[in-house]
Amino acid sequence: MLAGTAALALCLATSPALAQPDPNQRIGATVADASSPHYRFERFVVADGERRWRIHLAIPRQRAGRDGYAALYMLDGNAALMEFDAPLLDRLARGRAPVLAFVGYDNELRIDGAARTRDYTPSAVDDGLGQGPRGGGAAAFAAALAERIQPEVRRRARIDRSREALWGHSLGGLFVLDLLYTRADAFAQWFPASPSLWWDNGRELGAPERQFLQGELRRPAGVAIMQGGSERAPNRGPGDTARSDDPRVAAHRARIAAVPADAAQQLAQRLQAKPGLRACYREFAGLGHGPMLRASVRAAALAMAGDPARACADAQDPSSRDLSSRDPAREASESARAATSPVEH
Repeated sequence: MLAGTAALALCLATSPALAQPDPNQRIGATVADASSPHYRFERFVVADGERRWRIHLAIPRQRAGRDGYAALYMLDGNAALMEFDAPLLDRLARGRAPVLAFVGYDNELRIDGAARTRDYTPSAVDDGLGQGPRGGGAAAFAAALAERIQPEVRRRARIDRSREALWGHSLGGLFVLDLLYTRADAFAQWFPASPSLWWDNGRELGAPERQFLQGELRRPAGVAIMQGGSERAPNRGPGDTARSDDPRVAAHRARIAAVPADAAQQLAQRLQAKPGLRACYREFAGLGHGPMLRASVRAAALAMAGDPARACADAQDPSSRDLSSRDPAREASESARAATSPVEH
């Protein structure tokens, strides 16, 4: 599995003594299993041959606006669902509560590493493990998302298509950008979090980006690129030093080095120049790659309950500090997972 490669570095490991997390972590009980005064939950499955996606759908109990509900679609839906809790649903309900579509895989895994590598990457890459090229299924997944999953969500809830958004983290963030470049009219708001811009030697920073910038948008859109401050210094920390002699870690660091540490910020600046596109960059101080999943998905949800244009509000202000629910022990665990598990990259 690509599990052994993409897993290997990019983020901080706070202590080499931390136990390696279980790669088969299960979802367990979530807010979808409990009664909520603000949301009702349902789910459905979309199948395409051997590929099966399970969508947990949260529909607000409050009445929709004149044009329908805003909607946030989240990749790695099983993992994203685990980051929602009753207090967050309460906060969303204080605004214009959006429909929440958690697009995961039809199993009980928190993250399905092999499936996401297949679906979220626009090109196949040889991971160096002797198993040949992996990935390259983004176009097929894009078709399933836009032609199968979105229409079913719209059938189950009245959606305002001018307020539909897509969030993805890591390889999911890479997919968000690739879909923006190839199907810009699929969503109105885009949240690529910690995007794996290093994939295939920075492929997305080349021809796909240039072609997108040279073309015309069919409708206005917004892009909020999110990144953890610690992601810009991936070689820090005693955990990283402890793994420095691992040849697989060295190989993955070389792949990451294909793009500069500020590639995401620079990309946001280039996107800002495109007519009809509102682009911004938001950095979460002190957060590494693993903790950014939680921080960014909660930030995206709250943005969709208010004004998506404020998605890049200062991550240091009081209103956004709690988006990541800063917990040192939790962040240490997430950082260790990011350094040892492929599914986070």
